[in-house]
Amino acid sequence: MSLSFPLYLNPSFCCNYQFVPPKSCSSSIRKSGEGGSSSSRAGSMKEASAVCYKKFIDFALEETKVHTHLATSPLQKKFNSLMSMDARTELQMLSFEAPKVRLLRCLSIEGNDGMQVLDFAVFPKPEFDLPIFCANFFTAASTNIVVLDLNPLHAVTDRDDYKEKYYRHLIPLGLKYAELLPWGGKITSESLRFFSPIVIWTKFSSSQYYYDVLFSAFKDYYKAWLELMEQATEEIDTSEIVSNREAQHRYLMWRAEKDPGHRLLRRLVGEALAEEILRSFLFNGVQELGSKTFLDYFPEYRSDSGTINEKRSMIGKSFENRPWDTEGNFLGNSLRWIMAVN
Repeated sequence: MSLSFPLYLNPSFCCNYQFVPPKSCSSSIRKSGEGGSSSSRAGSMKEASAVCYKKFIDFALEETKVHTHLATSPLQKKFNSLMSMDARTELQMLSFEAPKVRLLRCLSIEGNDGMQVLDFAVFPKPEFDLPIFCANFFTAASTNIVVLDLNPLHAVTDRDDYKEKYYRHLIPLGLKYAELLPWGGKITSESLRFFSPIVIWTKFSSSQYYYDVLFSAFKDYYKAWLELMEQATEEIDTSEIVSNREAQHRYLMWRAEKDPGHRLLRRLVGEALAEEILRSFLFNGVQELGSKTFLDYFPEYRSDSGTINEKRSMIGKSFENRPWDTEGNFLGNSLRWIMAVN
C-alpha cells in the first residue's frame, strides 16, 4: 500500500549512507561566547541547540560499515523526508539491512523551537537471538529524556541463560553510565519486560556535559552491540528461529501500541500518517513477523468491550529507582511472578 501523503526522497540517503541534517541542526549550534546578554530562556534554548543528533547517526552508520555490509532497505523509497503539517518541523528517516540485520532504521525530528528527537534501532534477523539495539532521545529547550539499551529479545527476568549469554560481561559498562546518568524515575513494570540490566533510563537538564556523556554512552553501547552481532552464529533449529521471531513480534506489537512517542508523531503529521510510520517503518514487522494481535500477547489489556485499554499500566506497579543490583539481578520479584504466569 502506498502512502497518501508526500514523502519526498532525498537521493543521498540511498546512495551514500550519509545522513543529511536539517539546516537548523548545524546552524543552531553557537560558539560558547555568543549571546552572552540573552535572557535566561534564550540561554536555555542555546544550550539545548548544542546537541545535534547528526553525529550520533553518522557514528553509528560508519561504525556499522566497519563490521558488516550495509544495504539500503526497500523501506527507504517510501520513508525518507517529511515536513510536519505546520511546516515548522522536519522528519528524516533512514533504513538499511545487513546479513544479520533485518532492519536498521532511524527517525530524527528537528523543530525550530529547539526540540529534537532521535529514534534509532537495529532489529536482528530471526535466525539470530541478538538483543535489539534501542536509542530513544528527546530534547526540548531545557529537558532531555533518554532511553538507551540493548533490549533483550527474551526477557532476562526469567531467562538466566539469555542474561548470562549477552549481559553478564556488560554489567560494568552499565554501572559506569548508571553513575553518570542517574535513573530517570518511575517506569512501569510492563515496560521493564523489554529492558535489560544495563538500560540507561534518565532525564537531565540541558548541558554540554550531559550531551558529551550521552554521546560516549551511545558509542560504547553501539560498539558493544556490534561486537555481539559479529560473534552471533546463525540458528539452525527451526523451533528456536520461530521462538526468536515471535519474541521480536511481541516486542514490536508492544512498541507499536504503547510507545509514548506516538502522541508527538500524531501532533506533527496527523493520525493516519503517524500510524503508517509507526507500523510500517519504526516498528516494521508487526504485520510481517506474525499474525498474533496485541491482545493475544497482552490479554490483561482487553477492555470489557473487547478493545485495547489505553492505560499505560495494567499491572499497577512501577519502579522509582533502578530495579537491578550491581550484579544485574532483578529486584522486582513480584514482576518475575507475574511474567511467569502470563
